[in-house]
Amino acid sequence: MKAIPLDLVWKEYHLSIRRFLHSKISNSDDVDDLLQEIMIKTQKGIESLHSVNKLKPWLFQLAKNSIIDFYRKKSRTPQVEFLDFLTEDKNDYNEVEQDLAQCVLPFIELLDQEDRDLLLAIDINGQSQKDYALQHEIAYSTFKSRLKKARLKLRTSFEDCCEFSFNPQGKIIDYAQKED
Repeated sequence: MKAIPLDLVWKEYHLSIRRFLHSKISNSDDVDDLLQEIMIKTQKGIESLHSVNKLKPWLFQLAKNSIIDFYRKKSRTPQVEFLDFLTEDKNDYNEVEQDLAQCVLPFIELLDQEDRDLLLAIDINGQSQKDYALQHEIAYSTFKSRLKKARLKLRTSFEDCCEFSFNPQGKIIDYAQKED
């Protein structure tokens, strides 16, 4: 990729990155510090980009990682439960979660039969975990392990497809489809 002047990159994306940071961090001084860190990381890493089309997602990934590091340093790192939106009240969804909810069933359908049946029964149809384990004559501890693995496979499918941004409370606030 042809070298992109840092001043042009920063002129183009500075304000949107600042707004993104302000949506996650209320203290303006902290936002300014993170902006400076992101600019330094941009300067050091921009040569590693292979496509201009990946510039914006890359910059926002830097911003997201900087936010995560910021909260880790303050010992307030959110615990992100990626699939929380499967069981929450639909009225609590934000627009991004509503979009992603439309993808859940197609992604589940791509899993192997055992994982697909498990996730459909528990996370989509709301069957009790204990009832499912009894019905399928599976030890409850074994069942919980299988459910955790199935959810991890589903999460991996989402992460293979898209890049996600989270707010400090761990809610998904944005996503972008990965380019191959």
